[in-house]
Amino acid sequence: MGRFDGRVAVITGAARGIGFGTAQRFASEGASVAVLDLDEGAAADAAGRLELADGARAVGIGADVSDAASVDAAVERVVSELGGLHVLVNNAGVTRDNLLFKMTEVDWDLVMGVHLKGAFLMTKAAQKHFTEQRYGKVVCLSSTSALGNRGQANYSAAKMGIQGFVRTLGIELGPFGINVNAVAPGFIATEMTDATAARMKMSVEDFRAGVAERNPVKRIGLPEDIAAAVAFLASDEASYITGQTIYVDGGATLL
Repeated sequence: MGRFDGRVAVITGAARGIGFGTAQRFASEGASVAVLDLDEGAAADAAGRLELADGARAVGIGADVSDAASVDAAVERVVSELGGLHVLVNNAGVTRDNLLFKMTEVDWDLVMGVHLKGAFLMTKAAQKHFTEQRYGKVVCLSSTSALGNRGQANYSAAKMGIQGFVRTLGIELGPFGINVNAVAPGFIATEMTDATAARMKMSVEDFRAGVAERNPVKRIGLPEDIAAAVAFLASDEASYITGQTIYVDGGATLL
């Protein structure tokens, strides 16, 4: 028996990276999974690659999490095609890094729109179903960048905003059987962080080795590390935890 047998989980930005790793974790523990991504083709491909438990299903859905109509349509499609909704993982994200004097309004608005407005719209759409059934789990992705990171005023602000968001919803939604928490990853090996190495004119191997050397556990993080924390917070084992942010960073923020 898997922890999520009979449950339906929605993961945004799940066509690749942390999102896909999280989708696979839920699938491996028995959930039916909706892979949401801006690119519907990529979402469908990712859903097709999930290794599902017997009786579970997966669907790939295109959705712009910063657009209310797109979000509402996606959530209703999940409920219609998979038969319910029990877990929401707000993972979709983008970066538009720059120093403040170079950062444009477009850079700011895009990052805020995907991270903060996206979490707001997705959670608002999901909570209608959660409150009716008096059960639901929401896990949002924050970041260690919430604590401040040069060149990421937009991203840092959005990721700290996520932490305030889950604290407030923990208060509001707790009486309805809904837990709302966040996971704040440190460095995780993904296409996005590989692109950072390229911008710094470093090899991926050297970049990752340098990151590993700068945290107490002396290794880089993998999508599976984040997926494990998300799955725990979305499980009934964590039913007495709400409004919290767990840092999953190899201890980097301790230094």
